[in-house]
Amino acid sequence: MSEKPKRHLDPELARTRRAQVINAASDCFRRKGYHGAGMAEISKTAGMSAGHIYNYFDSKEAIIEAIIERDKAEMFSVFNGFLEEQGDLLDIMVNGADTGVEKHLDVERAALELEMLSEAARNAKVATLLQQSDAAARALMKQLMQSERSQIRHLPEHELEGRIAVMFAMITGLMLRRVLHPELDKGTVLQALKPLLKTLLTP
Repeated sequence: MSEKPKRHLDPELARTRRAQVINAASDCFRRKGYHGAGMAEISKTAGMSAGHIYNYFDSKEAIIEAIIERDKAEMFSVFNGFLEEQGDLLDIMVNGADTGVEKHLDVERAALELEMLSEAARNAKVATLLQQSDAAARALMKQLMQSERSQIRHLPEHELEGRIAVMFAMITGLMLRRVLHPELDKGTVLQALKPLLKTLLTP
């Protein structure tokens, strides 16, 4: 009897195919919701058979896990960029708010994130994954705040954690504001947000 062909013989092709499925699933979840988008819909959007998708993901839940990991990697890239960039850390982080605000005012991105949060209310595994991603983001932000270039590195840990919670709430809350207030303008938000960030990032 011949051996069953091995999957993912080409790692680069496997990465490309996985990204193709993740992007297709993201689009489907935005348009139809997690439960409204079946594997048939995802495979059609991805341009590959459902059987082919199962070579890369065992289930829809595995795909949503990959979406969370993708978003986590993107967020870490931004935070690590703050750590690596030379110059005044306060200015770097305040100016970095432009990117965060733009992303959280993106209606399509907001629709996907809200759908995942909705699924987390029903699915303990998805809730755990999102909580772990958030905990990792808060830990990295704390690392920024405790670095030598930070003006608030000597504050008590509980106070740093409180400031992080407020900053995250302001940024992520923009998703809801954009859904409820479609005309909300990035420039208007940044004009109000940057002074608040400076207050939270200084003693």
